[in-house]
Amino acid sequence: MKAAVEPQRSSALAAYFAALCALLVWAAVAPAVQSQQLPVGPEQPQLPGPQSNTTQSDRLPNGKPLKTTTDMTLVNVSVTDPLGRIVTGLRQENFRVFEDGVEQEIVYFASDDVPVSIGVIFDMSGSMADKIQKSRNAAVQFFRTSNPQDEFFLVDFNDQAQLITPFTDNVDELQNQLMYTSAHGMTALYDGVYLGLSQMRTAHHERKALLILSDGGDNHSRYTETDIRRFVQESDVQIYAIGLFDPGGGPTPEEQHGPALLADLTQMTGGRMFVVQNLSELPDIATKISMELRNQYVLGYIPSNRRHDGKWRKIKVKLRPPRGLPPLTAYAKNGYYGPGR
Repeated sequence: MKAAVEPQRSSALAAYFAALCALLVWAAVAPAVQSQQLPVGPEQPQLPGPQSNTTQSDRLPNGKPLKTTTDMTLVNVSVTDPLGRIVTGLRQENFRVFEDGVEQEIVYFASDDVPVSIGVIFDMSGSMADKIQKSRNAAVQFFRTSNPQDEFFLVDFNDQAQLITPFTDNVDELQNQLMYTSAHGMTALYDGVYLGLSQMRTAHHERKALLILSDGGDNHSRYTETDIRRFVQESDVQIYAIGLFDPGGGPTPEEQHGPALLADLTQMTGGRMFVVQNLSELPDIATKISMELRNQYVLGYIPSNRRHDGKWRKIKVKLRPPRGLPPLTAYAKNGYYGPGR
């Protein structure tokens, strides 16, 4: 019995010493192995969220992953024909992008219907009393014709701006909240826009847009027009507006300035303002804006200006449409602030 146990004990001891020797060898060479870096392939540009040139992400707007980090400017572009209809099916070669007058190389192009984070800024001031029901219907139509994956929030304003519903994809909830509002008081339009842009900091999607429904003008905001213009330029949020203006621009200087103000804010961001001639047109206009948001092109370029000076840079998008098409119009943001030092 004893003779049978001895070979087993010898075998176990041999295995133990072999393992100990292997461990000592690994301890000696491991630091050298761990200090070596694996070879890195060619860098690929990493895109920030759409409409942004500084925020970095590890995914493209279409969800595809990226591996490295390089600043890129993305520009959302809507294209319409002479009748104002959305033009789809264009290709990368149909676009040219200029920054401060210098043409840029387009290195990214997409035309996917991706989800959008959208804020509706709803005018509840006294001057909207006779338009409020039609405006509610337009807002609901806008909600219901958007991408099912979109998220929305609702801000209304009269004497002051307030967040009625934070981000949600529940259209019924938004509709119910609209039904409980009534038009009265003065017009804090600037505060409403500021609150909407601030709320975008909690958005879950890369693409962001505001829709303003108002008869224009401001007479009760804490923020000034200069404040709002600066905030809009820094926000990378597209702004659309439905203008329900009174004939002649309204009785007050503020109301007369309303159309120009909303037109400027939308033009700065690559959105559009739709002027309502007849209240019955409201639902159709809301549908048109929803469709436009779902049929945009995204152009990406790495700016040739690599300076980190924080200065404003002008953007201009030009078209070279295929033969046989009528003259087309491109809508895109007119610039952005370069990276700071």
